[in-house]
Amino acid sequence: MNEQDKNKPNHDESLKNKQGDSGAKPSSWNRIFSKRWVFPAVYTAAAAIILTLVWVYQDAGTKPLNTDTAAVAPQNGTANEAAGAQTGPDALEVVASAESLVWPVANPAEVEVVKPYYDENGTEDNHVAAMVQYNDKFIPNVGIDIAREDNKPFDVKAALSGEVTRVEQDATIFGTVVEITHQGNLKTVYQSLGEVKVKQGDVVKQGDTLAAAGRSEIEKNLGNHVHFEVYEDGEVVNPTDLLPQR
Repeated sequence: MNEQDKNKPNHDESLKNKQGDSGAKPSSWNRIFSKRWVFPAVYTAAAAIILTLVWVYQDAGTKPLNTDTAAVAPQNGTANEAAGAQTGPDALEVVASAESLVWPVANPAEVEVVKPYYDENGTEDNHVAAMVQYNDKFIPNVGIDIAREDNKPFDVKAALSGEVTRVEQDATIFGTVVEITHQGNLKTVYQSLGEVKVKQGDVVKQGDTLAAAGRSEIEKNLGNHVHFEVYEDGEVVNPTDLLPQR
């Protein structure tokens, strides 16, 4: 056998190897994609990635909005507080709704009730003590009379916030009179006053000075005092039932 024949099998074998390399073995990607579960898994993963990106984008866009809202909130609160600080009848009604009746003096401990309210259902002692004598007449006291023990004048204060609806400075029998109308169909009346510091139409706050305690003809034996009345729905009520304990 000549040399050419010896080399022939090797050549044929080389051709077979080349053909086998080009088409006999499938690639790893082909094997993966031939599986049925591959494409659903790919779609699911892609959808998860898309949803994650959407969520991240929305979150990034929301955070600055929350920051702006937080920054604006105090400004709105300040504006509301400024609006609430405005004075006037409407604002006064809101304040008055949270108030309770107080003694119409600066310091209740410095005064005493020198004539009580006439209570129809009260005791005999109350009926005697609460009678006001004027000339030859006896009149039930429809308020309470407050004075200092040393008979010195004192400032008369507004028992509740409200509007001054009456000022009578020439009432000789009852002295100077101030009437204040409050929220809730309440009225307070202050008689036997000296120098008055308010006028009709004024809006006053609880504790504002209305006048100085003075004298009246009908109760001249009481000296310097204030006669204090309270009306609810037009009916006189006992002030001591509404005033706090001293």
